Amino acid sequence: AEPDWPGGEQVRVRIGVHTGSPRVHEGGYVGMDVHRAARIAGSAHGGQVVMSEATAKLVTASLPRGVGLLDLGSHQLKDIAQAEHLFQLVLAGLASEFGPLRTLGASSSLPVPPTPLVGRDGELAELAALLESPGVRLVTLTGPGGSGKTRLAVGLAASLVERFTDGVYFVDLAAATGTDVMWTTIAEALDVPPEGRIPPGFFSHVAHRSALLVLDNLEQVNGADAVVVDLLRQAPKVVVMATSRRPLNVPGERQHAVPPLELPDQTAHEDVAQSGAVQLFVQSAQAVKSSFTLTAENAADVVAICRRLDGLPLAIELAAARIKLLTPKALLARLDTALDLKASGAGRPTRQQTLRDTIGWSHDLLTSQQQALFRRLGVFAGGADLDAITAVCGDTLEGSDPLELVGALVDANLATVNEDLYGEPRIGMLETVRSYARDQLTAAGELVTVSDRHADHYLALAELLKPLLHGPQHLQTRTRLETDHDNLREALRWILHSDTIPSDFADKAQTGLRLYTALHRFWFVSGYFSEGRRWAELAIGRAGGSDSAELARCLQLQATNLRMSADLDRAQHCATASVDMWRRLDDPSGLAAALVAAAAVGADIGQPPASLRPLYEEALAIARESGDKAQLCAILGGVATLVGFEHDYQRSLELDTEALDIARELADPSAALFHQHNLACSLRLIGRVQEAKEQMIDLIPRSLEFNEPADLMVLAEDYAAILADSGDYLTAVRLFGAADAMLERLGNLRYPVQEAELAQPIAKTRSSLSPTEWNAAYQAGRETTVEALLAETQLQKGTVA
Repeated sequence: AEPDWPGGEQVRVRIGVHTGSPRVHEGGYVGMDVHRAARIAGSAHGGQVVMSEATAKLVTASLPRGVGLLDLGSHQLKDIAQAEHLFQLVLAGLASEFGPLRTLGASSSLPVPPTPLVGRDGELAELAALLESPGVRLVTLTGPGGSGKTRLAVGLAASLVERFTDGVYFVDLAAATGTDVMWTTIAEALDVPPEGRIPPGFFSHVAHRSALLVLDNLEQVNGADAVVVDLLRQAPKVVVMATSRRPLNVPGERQHAVPPLELPDQTAHEDVAQSGAVQLFVQSAQAVKSSFTLTAENAADVVAICRRLDGLPLAIELAAARIKLLTPKALLARLDTALDLKASGAGRPTRQQTLRDTIGWSHDLLTSQQQALFRRLGVFAGGADLDAITAVCGDTLEGSDPLELVGALVDANLATVNEDLYGEPRIGMLETVRSYARDQLTAAGELVTVSDRHADHYLALAELLKPLLHGPQHLQTRTRLETDHDNLREALRWILHSDTIPSDFADKAQTGLRLYTALHRFWFVSGYFSEGRRWAELAIGRAGGSDSAELARCLQLQATNLRMSADLDRAQHCATASVDMWRRLDDPSGLAAALVAAAAVGADIGQPPASLRPLYEEALAIARESGDKAQLCAILGGVATLVGFEHDYQRSLELDTEALDIARELADPSAALFHQHNLACSLRLIGRVQEAKEQMIDLIPRSLEFNEPADLMVLAEDYAAILADSGDYLTAVRLFGAADAMLERLGNLRYPVQEAELAQPIAKTRSSLSPTEWNAAYQAGRETTVEALLAETQLQKGTVA
């Protein structure tokens, strides 16, 4: 920018800066991070320097005086799925004002409506102005089910995409039953990584975002008001638009009651066509019968239908779907005779009676086989694939193609079909329709039988997928479980909350314990820590005190859960109860794992090593005698850790080496990572620091691929200790800072023994750096992710100078 170029020309160079881990190939750099850097550069204008968040976090603390960064918000880069948070370098001598970045725009996640929004132009303009008013950050759209709240919210959000630099997001909370599920559902919609799905870690991912969140179906979530208040307080640039059958009644809320669609005052053809209700009827009718038109002959009947349905959008859509079979006059006659009889004495507000009766009328036009399938679909939460429908509703199919039967429900607007991640059809229902289907299921006396089948199917699915969480298919398995997470929750609710309802299950309590045990690892590695603890506590409580292998195993897993939240008294109680129960059951295999868990809790509490040694030595003897290599591998790792707590690092190294060999023999990548990690720690503690560092550098890329939050946090701490012993104090301190921040996001506390082992390397870094240097590095680490810092270690392999 400074030189005088010939002819008074100006040379404007655009620069993109990104920090990552490229690979060297034929003398050049290749890899995703090189591609990302190129896209960032391509987004800039001439004379503009744009950098990624990864770079910005690394340089913020050390920028020279007069140099700053301008937050440009999150942007979608071509060919890159995840939005990138971008910053502009600002300093004297460079232009500071440029047009919008040349990106694909802000990241957003809105459902695509199948038809245009009609009859809401005035409301759209009114609500858009309201959301753009200073200080307005919460608008709640209220109204009965089927009034069009969700459709209006989506249409409004779509019109505001350009205003929110970090995008607009739709969050479906119809299946959420508590605040923990609400938090994780919002986090998933915002693509927050697993370790940041619950407060306080959640807020570190959203505090800077200027985004609009559409929170749909809040009425059934107890505590939703507190979640919204906390979200708005901690994320000052976020605006919330909520839909609910009732207002939240929190400070700052602006309520908007969504009225029915406008009904025509006259029946003349020209006046009728301007009505929002009639426009929706015509649009919905043409979706099933393209030749349908509004004419002078049928206008009066169409108006009568819309008036009879009170202008409720869902009711109109359901009724209009029957135009495929009936004329408007015939439709009106059937509507009047069927609905008037059912609506009387329903004890509901008029509009809800009308909507319910409209669904009922559409239901009554189905064949008996279609009706049976419809009511059984009411047990599914969040939709279902065809395999699940066949397993749960198979008695209704009678040799028919399930997709054909589902098609009839879709034609009647009583079900939806979407494509899942694998390109297969996934069948769903509007929540209002699903509620009606469940009522029909109860009225038919089939709720217990079908709910039992539903729970049995998802128990079998969870137990089938459980071992795959340890193998090379672990990422696909986690995705598969995420897809049906709401159904798995529904199965647990049925099993554990309906204990007073008769059931075909021989013992619902034992079934609940089995389902919890099958899902424990999924919750653990996916960041659902508090939810997992809650389900375990409920399952144990429902089981009572009767001895069983399922209860003993669940107690052992809950002991580990409670260790992670530093609830050591309860952890010790669970671990001891598990050991005692396995002994009474005379089950050596179960006893071995429980003994290791009990010894680990004892070490956390501070019991003397001599009192713990018999526990883990007994466990090791059982495992060696069993001949089960997978169990021996797991027990070796646990015992190696406990031996390390006693400072017998040489034996710990020998045990981890043996375990690592077995894990590789079994082709268990998760176990191999665990034991190689522990082996590296043992090498450091016996003074073989360079070997420890080499082991860590080797396993880090595979650990990042597995992406298990708690494991990555501990890996960062232990690698930081190795770097401190190697003299790389600044990198070590940054890793300590990142690990501490991640620990807070996970909502856990560090094990006391781990705290003690880290004390020496932390002290070494403090004595080797000035307080200013140490604090700056630690803060830089806290502002960077563990994943980003660990990825940098690939540069230490020597492949990149």
